[in-house]
Amino acid sequence: MINAVSTSSREAAEKKIYLSMDGLPLSVDLHWPFHASTSGSDWSVLHGTIRLENSNGLHALVAVNLSATIREVMPSLEPKDAEAPVINALRKEVDRKQVEFVKSAKLLPIYFSSRHYNFKQNRWIFEKASDEQIVTFLERKIYWQSRLIGGEVWTADATDAQYLDTTTQHLSKAAGELAKQGLVRMERAYATATDKLMSQSARFEVDWTRALENLEKKYAFERG
Repeated sequence: MINAVSTSSREAAEKKIYLSMDGLPLSVDLHWPFHASTSGSDWSVLHGTIRLENSNGLHALVAVNLSATIREVMPSLEPKDAEAPVINALRKEVDRKQVEFVKSAKLLPIYFSSRHYNFKQNRWIFEKASDEQIVTFLERKIYWQSRLIGGEVWTADATDAQYLDTTTQHLSKAAGELAKQGLVRMERAYATATDKLMSQSARFEVDWTRALENLEKKYAFERG
């Protein structure tokens, strides 16, 4: 019989770390609801903050500008329908190196438009991850969430599945492969990092440093 997951562990698992494809751990705070743009355009706007975890306060204040075209394909602009694609649109901009993390209150517009949606297939499109990339993604996610938050990590996350263009079932299966390697312990789709995974901190830190350096180089070049 499967033991119930403890309430405290569940609460920790519900605190989300969102991984970029390059290995940056992000947290996202969205200030609902969407509101009409004050510029007179037909955009709907949602403000929020993306925080680069494991940094000394680096963050990005963002204004998500939702186009009228995308608004038409969404069931509603409530969090239950809009949160996942909004977070993934922000995560995609980080992966595209379009988000600069700073310590100031600089506001960055993020355009959430038709390039995030496949109208022929009627579905969101962000990344197309291979099986190898999915395993690496889960390793990083479990490591960073275990280190920064603790508790068990929900591996069958629908927002992650949408971002990686896979299914929650496939994510759970990939997490099971990590369990076979002794990197995690699984209870249903909840993963607990083992010492074997946490002992590989140097690898995850190198990925973090390299991803941030590449991002900073881009903005240093643009500033001249």
